Amino acid sequence: MKTETKKIQDKRKKEVETVSSMIEIYCHGSHGTKRGELCGQCEKLKEYTTARTMHCPFMETKTFCSACKVHCYSKEMQEEIRKVMRYAGPRMLFVHPVLAIRHVKVTLQNKRKQADS
Repeated sequence: MKTETKKIQDKRKKEVETVSSMIEIYCHGSHGTKRGELCGQCEKLKEYTTARTMHCPFMETKTFCSACKVHCYSKEMQEEIRKVMRYAGPRMLFVHPVLAIRHVKVTLQNKRKQADS
């Protein structure tokens, strides 16, 4: 039981790390902030996404929020995170290659599982 809880905690931590990195890339490129810094709007988005991830009841079975059947983000925040993903996604490979490759790997694994079902 404790091992499973640790696994879920690690998964939450990795997801928060990935989304936070994407928000930083977006903020730096779109709002002109220094690397590692966020403007107020992006800081608010980061706090929102972190809170949602930390309290997600489906973390054990889902891969990413975009693949979840229940969307807990408000419509406004969904649109904000979509803009971040569209901008930062292609740039992740150059800024954080390990996170980008891990994200692609998990996405492909999930697609295979869905195809087998």
